[in-house]
Amino acid sequence: MTKVSPLAPKAGFPALPPVTGVEFASGAAGVRYSGRADVMLARLQPGTTVSGVFTQSATRAAPVLDCQKKLGHTSPEGAAIFVNSGNANAFTGRRGADAVHAITSAVASATGVPEQRVFTASTGVIGEPLPHERITAKLQELSEGLTADGIADAAKAIMTTDTFPKGAALTIDIDGTPVTIAGIAKGSGMIAPDMATMLVYIFTDAKIGFDDLQALVSSQNAKTFNCITVDSDTSTSDTLLVCATGASGVDVTGQESFADALSTVMLDLAHQVVRDGEGATKFVTIRVSGAADETDARKVGLSIANSPLVKTAIAGEDPNWGRIVMAVGKSGAQADRDTLSIRFGDVLVAENGWVAPGYREIEGADHMKGEDIDIAVDLGVGSGSATVWTCDLTKRYIEINADYRS
Repeated sequence: MTKVSPLAPKAGFPALPPVTGVEFASGAAGVRYSGRADVMLARLQPGTTVSGVFTQSATRAAPVLDCQKKLGHTSPEGAAIFVNSGNANAFTGRRGADAVHAITSAVASATGVPEQRVFTASTGVIGEPLPHERITAKLQELSEGLTADGIADAAKAIMTTDTFPKGAALTIDIDGTPVTIAGIAKGSGMIAPDMATMLVYIFTDAKIGFDDLQALVSSQNAKTFNCITVDSDTSTSDTLLVCATGASGVDVTGQESFADALSTVMLDLAHQVVRDGEGATKFVTIRVSGAADETDARKVGLSIANSPLVKTAIAGEDPNWGRIVMAVGKSGAQADRDTLSIRFGDVLVAENGWVAPGYREIEGADHMKGEDIDIAVDLGVGSGSATVWTCDLTKRYIEINADYRS
């Protein structure tokens, strides 16, 4: 992709601080692309805790199945993460599993990390055999090139239809000692998480055990990556790994400040994925309140966010609030026409089952002209609430996906 999303962070890729205990390398293996990096290797120091969440797709890829089997394995040894872009190694049968084994074995050999602690991911075209021999041929070179400041290049190497690399970081003070969290992500299309989303790798020098880190990642994921959607399609390859090297010596078990910081980094990365939604020109926040419960609020939010009619209206800067009403009605959540209210930004559009008396369409249209769109819906039937994030649906989305394999 040559044209960067208009919603990309204006300052570009952030200067991510090194996380003690993790090193990165990237390179070009020619998996599918030519003339660009398409593989990334990360090596983590002995004692690192690795937790994660994965797609619940029934057709999940071979690397996902392998990671799920390995997660929770404890070892005093180190760990490694390997990612390739251009080929998802999904729906590839036995050949897919064989490719994963070939790669994890080669990573283990090159890095000295036990194969049981090697986690892989693949992203790209589904249904094509992964040319793993191109990857294994590069692993020794990657291992020799590992460096503590290679995270930015790693973020670029895992991109597919992304128009910009995605990174976020935060350093907090816990009892006088700094604790750093830094992460990268890829994702632009096929975004409707049912666990985590796309590929996301977050690293921290905090000290925390597997069970506590896993519980924390799962709970924060529910409020971040599981609340975004671009096109309502869940990937076969979605993987989120959080790795705690423990190098700071600070035990963050039960530390609310660490949980908040991790959530901040996760939400930042999730928002960047939406802002890079294929063809996106609008970043949309949908806030639902007054639902019967949180589950119903989430249903309504995602129904609005995934509606092609809503998303195309936003793309056309049309304040068509009738499409919001439609999406609420089809969501399956408890709703009452006569208690429903809708706002576009600060503009009250509808209330009590009808257009608000003081509403003027030019006001709604003015809000739709901005890059950041806020839609608020109050169902008026309870106290449940939820927030989800999405983008508009444009002609460019069709062009990107129609030409994806060309």
